[in-house]
Amino acid sequence: MNNKKYLAKIIAKDPSGLQIISACCSEGKAKIEEIKFLKKNKLFLLSIQRLNKESGNNEKINSICKFEFVDNVKSKNINQNNDSGVLELLAIDLFKVGQNYEITLLFQNNAIITLFTEILEVTLEDQNKLND
Repeated sequence: MNNKKYLAKIIAKDPSGLQIISACCSEGKAKIEEIKFLKKNKLFLLSIQRLNKESGNNEKINSICKFEFVDNVKSKNINQNNDSGVLELLAIDLFKVGQNYEITLLFQNNAIITLFTEILEVTLEDQNKLND
C-alpha cells in the first residue's frame, strides 16, 4: 500500500483560483520577518504556517504564497520594526482598478497589505508538514 503524502501546489491566474488560495490560507500565521517584497524581481513572498484544510485533518503546513508581477506594495497597521510579530491572515481579496489589479491581504487587527499588479499570478506551494 502506498502511503506517500503529497504537498499541494495551487496556481491562480483568475479570481476563482485566488479564492481557493484565500480559503486554504485563512487563519494562517505569518511572521513579519518572513514577508518579503523583491522589487527588482516583482515578487511578493508570504511564508505562512497554515492548516491543511484540503485533507480535513487540520495538520499544520509551512507554505509559500508567491505573488508575481507585483509593481508596488503598501501596508497599513503593521509594525515593520517588530520582526518577531505574527500576523493572522483572514482573507485575500481582489479588486480590478482600470487595467490593473489590487490584491488585498487582510489580517487580524485591521492589518492590511495591498499589492498592485497588472497580471494576476499567485502560487501557493506547500514546503513541509509540521509536527506538533
